[in-house]
Amino acid sequence: MPTNSEKRELVFATNNPHKLSEIRRIVGDSIRILSLADIDCFEEIPETAPTLEGNSLLKARWIKDRYGKDCFADDTGLMVDALGGEPGVMSARYAGPDCSPEDNMTLLLKNMTGIKNRKARFATVITLIEGDKVSTFTGEVAGRIAERRDGTAGFGYDPIFIADESGMTFANMDADAKNAISHRGRATAKLLDYLKSQISLQST
Repeated sequence: MPTNSEKRELVFATNNPHKLSEIRRIVGDSIRILSLADIDCFEEIPETAPTLEGNSLLKARWIKDRYGKDCFADDTGLMVDALGGEPGVMSARYAGPDCSPEDNMTLLLKNMTGIKNRKARFATVITLIEGDKVSTFTGEVAGRIAERRDGTAGFGYDPIFIADESGMTFANMDADAKNAISHRGRATAKLLDYLKSQISLQST
């Protein structure tokens, strides 16, 4: 266990540079977040589970088993009521295995054409593995799907997701404002609270 003068290190098991940047901004200086490149991992981690919880555990376990480092992984899904919860666990690959975020948004907006009920929610599940211990943290934010893209900030579906708490798309919010209410921000806050309670990290 680190002393007060040492900084805790955790590997974030993702190949998404936007997620890595966002998590590092949320965490700040309290913990050193290592990327996969930092541990010389350049492989594609499989995401074959049927649930967000399953995928986050799968990714974290993959790194722990191969590199022996404490780590965490997340999986995030956008659930649209009128589409029966789609794209859900397939959010990153909604338009196909080699699709871009732009492809995903285009397909989602097409599938929502003429639909009045545009309620949706984002959910994030984070799985942390420390030694043999597995912990899970979740975060959600309610909102709705916009009629068209609006804003240039963020990533993924941010230009078409309007958060109820802000009344604007995530892509129109600055990073700190988004992280304060976002699914990933809320899940990460729970992760940080847990770590601070376990290793007596001082708030920054």
